[in-house]
Amino acid sequence: MASLAGRHLPARGQAAVADAAEAARLYAACRGPQYAEARQLLEIRLRRANRVLAARNPGLTVRWADIPTLITKEER
Repeated sequence: MASLAGRHLPARGQAAVADAAEAARLYAACRGPQYAEARQLLEIRLRRANRVLAARNPGLTVRWADIPTLITKEER
């Protein structure tokens, strides 16, 4: 559904949808203490994309619960 709604966004919004999806996918793959810095950079990237998406349509943002196999920030 998000991809359908994302098609009607301007170029910046479409780029943010793609960036958020990629950051979420990579974040889920970065497990273990050796990836702590990579996770921090991906969190920043995800927040930046979510800010752009929330300005257009808050339903398009990626939530932490949307990322598979993710441990919540409180548990880290």
